Amino acid sequence: MADLSANFVGIKSPNPFWLASAPPTDKEYNVRRAFEAGWGGVVWKTLGAEGPPVVNVNGPRYGAIWGADRRLLGLNNIELITDRPLQQNLQEIKSVKKDYPDRAMIVSLMVPCEEDAWKAILPVVEETGADGIELNFGCPHGMAERGMGAAVGQVPEYIEMVTRWCKQNTRMPVIVKLTPNITDVRKPAEAAKRGGADAVSLINTINSITSVNLDAMSPEPMIDGKGTHGGYCGPAVKPIALNMVAEIARNPETHGLPISGIGGVTTWRDAAEYIALGCGNTQVCTAAMTYGFKIVTEMASGLSAWMDEKGYATLEDFKGKAVPNVTDWQYLNLNHITKAHIDEEACIQCGRCYAACEDTSHQAIEMSDDRVFSVKDDECVACNLCVNVCPIDDCITMVEMVPGETDPRTKEIVSDQYANWTTHPNNPSATAAE
Repeated sequence: MADLSANFVGIKSPNPFWLASAPPTDKEYNVRRAFEAGWGGVVWKTLGAEGPPVVNVNGPRYGAIWGADRRLLGLNNIELITDRPLQQNLQEIKSVKKDYPDRAMIVSLMVPCEEDAWKAILPVVEETGADGIELNFGCPHGMAERGMGAAVGQVPEYIEMVTRWCKQNTRMPVIVKLTPNITDVRKPAEAAKRGGADAVSLINTINSITSVNLDAMSPEPMIDGKGTHGGYCGPAVKPIALNMVAEIARNPETHGLPISGIGGVTTWRDAAEYIALGCGNTQVCTAAMTYGFKIVTEMASGLSAWMDEKGYATLEDFKGKAVPNVTDWQYLNLNHITKAHIDEEACIQCGRCYAACEDTSHQAIEMSDDRVFSVKDDECVACNLCVNVCPIDDCITMVEMVPGETDPRTKEIVSDQYANWTTHPNNPSATAAE
């Protein structure tokens, strides 16, 4: 059996599945249930400084985007950091850590951007026995208006400064949680590293309005006739998160900086993709809120089975293996040729591939009088649209071809029109090489 144990900046956990800082980690009851279900660690919901209490709305806090089958694709959240007393949270963290010493216990923090405020909260968190802290520099709503959260995460100089304060005043590993609401995520990551961060985690939620109530003419979720922007998360944000993770992993300035991957992790495959792009673990929120804590059982068993199949004994065996294959567009091989192929036996004759290609693409699919669909190789540019719109798995595939060889399906010679593309003046790769 594959070994799923993780060692992230010295913080050990029995598996790489942590619950992200969010409503599921707001109190002892939830976290104990999570650990009993099998989660490897948690990031306790963000704690604030002593002072005026945080007051959350007493109304809808979540908006949603659904697929056609009512499956939750994205969640919009306008909830603030914990509204429970600091001392109560600290006592509960200490109690849970004592009873589950083998699980990772990370505490998310957000206090005013003042050194004294950070110096005050770090010792009391350290006293709980927590394994590390996560600096919440990503929350896009509510707290940002108060000069915290994303208001800090969007200014690299602030990230570096606060990270350095924390590293100078605690023994605990410092993880910096990055906002995606920025043009170039590499800059805040570089700032975190300069400040001495042990790791970064990303992405935090994306600024969003998920829908508008057309009767009340107000954004949803609606509070007494008005709405606001919130943080977007769930499966819909995974592609954005993967790209940002990859940019940090392949950036020479942040090479080797440990990464905790967050954003739309719902299955073992999602987690494996993050790890392949260099993450040491993954954090989960929306999937747990949608399906409950026991979803971790499927995640762990699926990842273990896949690792056994691939011959990976530990997470380190495939961590970062995809990073060298992430490149800029100009370095793609423009001599590589593929053509679409339709499996007539699997085809249900729905015609979606034909409609999509004929109306919006390259007119490379033809339909016979009896609704048999075939590909016109001379028109096909292998854009993959037909594969993506086809409702049947593997009914349409892309077949790799070599210029000059005979296409086994049509017995025709594959065009060599791209054979000299590497030296063509319109090829950006050739231009860059020159």
